[in-house]
Amino acid sequence: MARGKLRIYLGAAPGVGKTYAMLSEAHRRIERGTDCVVAFVEHHHRPRTEVMLHGLEQVPRREIEYRDGVFTEMDVDAVLRRAPAVALVDELAHTNVPGSRNTKRWQDVEELLAAGIDVISTVNIQHLESLGDVVESITGVRQRETVPDEVVRRADQIELVDMSPQALRRRMAHGNIYKPDKVDAALSNYFRPGNLTALRELALLWVADRVDAYLTEYRSEHRVSTIWGSRERIVVGLTGGPEGRTLIRRAARLAEKGAGGAVLAVYISRSDGLTAASPKELAVQRTLVEDLGGSFHQVVGDDIPAALLDFSRGVNATQIVLGVSRRRSWQYAFGPGVGATVARASGPDLDVHLITHDEAGKGRGLPVAPGTRLGRQRVIWGWVVGVLGPALLTWLLTGVSPDVGLANDMLLFLTLTVAAALLGGLFPALASAVVGSLLLNWFFTPPVHTLTIADPKNIVAIAIFVGVAVSVASVVDLAARRTHQAARLRAESEILSFLAGNVLRGETTLEALLERVRETFGMESAALLERNGETDPWTCAGSVGPRPAEIPEDADVDVPVGDHMALSLRGRVLPAADRRVLAAFAAQAAVVLDRQRLLHEADRAKELAEGNRIRTALLAAVSHDLRTPLAGIKAAVSSLRSDDVEWSEEDQAELLEAIEEGADRLDHLVGNLLDMSRLQTGTVTPIIRESDLDEVVPMALGGVPEDSVDLDIPETLPMVHVDRGLLERAVANVVENAVKYSPPGEKVLVSASALADRVEVRVVDRGPGVPDEAKDRIFEPFQRYGDSPRGVGVGLGLAVARGFAEAIGATLHAEDTPGGGLTMVLAVRTAPERRPPRHQPDLPTAATS
Repeated sequence: MARGKLRIYLGAAPGVGKTYAMLSEAHRRIERGTDCVVAFVEHHHRPRTEVMLHGLEQVPRREIEYRDGVFTEMDVDAVLRRAPAVALVDELAHTNVPGSRNTKRWQDVEELLAAGIDVISTVNIQHLESLGDVVESITGVRQRETVPDEVVRRADQIELVDMSPQALRRRMAHGNIYKPDKVDAALSNYFRPGNLTALRELALLWVADRVDAYLTEYRSEHRVSTIWGSRERIVVGLTGGPEGRTLIRRAARLAEKGAGGAVLAVYISRSDGLTAASPKELAVQRTLVEDLGGSFHQVVGDDIPAALLDFSRGVNATQIVLGVSRRRSWQYAFGPGVGATVARASGPDLDVHLITHDEAGKGRGLPVAPGTRLGRQRVIWGWVVGVLGPALLTWLLTGVSPDVGLANDMLLFLTLTVAAALLGGLFPALASAVVGSLLLNWFFTPPVHTLTIADPKNIVAIAIFVGVAVSVASVVDLAARRTHQAARLRAESEILSFLAGNVLRGETTLEALLERVRETFGMESAALLERNGETDPWTCAGSVGPRPAEIPEDADVDVPVGDHMALSLRGRVLPAADRRVLAAFAAQAAVVLDRQRLLHEADRAKELAEGNRIRTALLAAVSHDLRTPLAGIKAAVSSLRSDDVEWSEEDQAELLEAIEEGADRLDHLVGNLLDMSRLQTGTVTPIIRESDLDEVVPMALGGVPEDSVDLDIPETLPMVHVDRGLLERAVANVVENAVKYSPPGEKVLVSASALADRVEVRVVDRGPGVPDEAKDRIFEPFQRYGDSPRGVGVGLGLAVARGFAEAIGATLHAEDTPGGGLTMVLAVRTAPERRPPRHQPDLPTAATS
């Protein structure tokens, strides 16, 4: 069965019209005869959205009882039985009520897609998991309902539902989004123009990146080599010299002029060693470009201008930034340089910027090795010198300076042969030796103008000339080839050193490593394949690029890693010399994959160990702390039911009081266990509103004796932004803990004071105190400090208190009480209008739905 297709309507904020657009699409599809149903759509009592539901078939929702309430969720089984062609599922990031089939709604959608049902859904940009920190820094609100980015990126179609901040605020003011009583709070908090503008920019940039990925995939599949300037991409050519920092900063400024511009710095490891780069300088430049929001790439290319242009066209770049050459004026006699060559060959679709810098014209510093191999230009000059040079020399010797002697003639021809060897290598030098010997024989060896040699000494001289010429040419060619091999090995060692350093430091993921393989060797795609046995099918452990190979036989290049793993590349067949480096990449890829799996297993083991610890502590609590009050209750009840003893009214009242006290202890213990469970599963949903501390804190003292606490809460304190119920529970647990450890006759002081943008509630006791190294440990679940007696609790009070404090955006920590004891400090944020303007308030509950 083919997998269903997912279409997502993405918005910048609630109320932009995602659900309305989804329902409009459903009506269009029904008009075309498509079987389309509503699996789950929440209209939030918005009249226009509710009207759009008319005429659409709705699958009945599933009712779930949870905490004395009945909630409705999407009935996945009912949708699967109905098996429509298209299902509408609103709010992709929604967290399902406990007891549902899946924890998250996007997991429900995955089941529908796996069953071959097309799904249309909606999501806001703030619910993407990777943007949680960014959204929190903008709005001051931490989104608790998120969806993994990969789920959204895998969608077959993503459509942005855009609306300007001004239009969205008008919709809000007209009551089209929230109820009238919530409009003012929303407009002054979450729906402020600055917040909406920033969220809109996030949505536009995210969708632009997605479109860019589609474009790259399309260009690769259709082998489009021309540049499409749909987005500014600026490639910076680096040589490893100090001018690279100037070029990177200039490219970043160019990128800022166009929305969504990207900077890609590339260093090309040339085999001839003419760009001998400092690894330290390259590391500095890599850090700089990444700090400026760009990316660093390193590729290998024998022809630097061609490699730079190939890379630029491969990433669909629109501009190239190069530095003015550091060569001195006389060095231009050997060629125009990289900058001029790139500018001439770039074509009309790729702009080239030559940037001046302080190092221009100062030379390259210390001499560098000659070419690792002779370029085409040098070979041509070698043939010119080796073939035309002897003819020109013959003309000069016969017409201008005749009779210099045969020995001098041979030395001059030998000089040309050596020059041809230095320029063009072995074959031009051999040609020069042959041509030179023939010309010497014809024009300078008696009898002239014949190939006959009268004097045997001249025969020996010409033979020595040819031998010396061939020997010199061979030595020069051998030196050039050895230089080429040394420089190539140096380039390989730089790549392997950089690779090994990243892998050992754990900085490289499998996908990043495969991407570096693809870039380094100029391949179309790279994939790491593995299988369990010889007869088992191959599976892909990781891949980059379009159309990765599914089996090693489909790849252009495959390198085995052990018996059941292979690195497969598509694009071109690599020479044998490159396979050595590729084998090292393959081995490192296997190491990275193993490390990722080990880290995953370690995380699972840590979770299991934590679960086992909590279960062990819970069993201990149930076996003793819960049985103790139960035993007291049963003993008291048995005594009251006994016919052997006639109890007085005072005794009966005492036994009933013991029953009530035991029941209260049971209720407290069970309540803490349930609260801890809620915190562990992340199901605590605070309802934030403005509150007065002098109304909340006294309500938290109901569980302690009346004469055990001194309360000092001034009425002049500013309003705080909290969930009243969670704050009350947090304060109650802290106060009960303080009373438990206070000496007899010593009262616990509960005071509050305003400090900057927060209000601090301090619970002060005169108990034994806690050493500094244990102050954080006392907030862990099932922890009881020192030799506290069994039966006084399961060690959850402070853990629950800190969990509730963090849920409402407050902090709870312990300090020493001057003179002995422990002070618990609960810092709560003040209400928005009382806080400094640079801070931003929490989002109203309605805006998080």
